[in-house]
Order: sequence, then structure tokens, then C-alpha cells
Amino acid sequence: MNLTSGVVLFAVTWFLTFYIVLMLRTRTQAEAGDIVPGTPAGAPAEENIGRSALIATGFALVIWGAMAAVILWGGITIEDLDFRGILEPKDSVQTPAS
Repeated sequence: MNLTSGVVLFAVTWFLTFYIVLMLRTRTQAEAGDIVPGTPAGAPAEENIGRSALIATGFALVIWGAMAAVILWGGITIEDLDFRGILEPKDSVQTPAS
């Protein structure tokens, strides 16, 4: 994995965890009993984006570290994940003659 792949993998992981963290412990306006006119009752009453971003960063670092370690270790390959047996075995793959 090169630097660009690592950054992209972290960005995707961070955004996924951020969207999950945004939904945790969110109190709606209906639950707070203070619905602002013109907004849906399910809208958040207040949201601390900075705190959510820090929590998401922590979780994303842990998840990204585990994924990067597996990728760099190389012990799990795509052939190991071929449970249905649809990939050709490595021995039967023909390489072009040089």
C-alpha cells in the first residue's frame, strides 16, 4: 500500500465512522420539546460537530490501523476469501512467454 492508497483508505474510513457517530446520542427537537417552526420534529436539537469529529477520528484510526496492518502483512489474500471457488488457482494462471 502506498501513501495515496493509505490516505484514501483513511478518508473513506473516517467519513463512514463520522456518519455513524453523528447518529449516536443525537437528541431530536421532539425529544427536547422545542421544535423550531419550519423544521421537522426529527431534526437534531443541538449537535456538537467538533466532538463528533474527534470521536470519529479515534475510531477511524483504530479501524484504519487494523485494515492497513492486514494489507501490509499480506497474510490474507483474495484467494483466501474465495469461498465459492470461482477464482482460478495460482498454479493454472499462465504467464506470457518472454
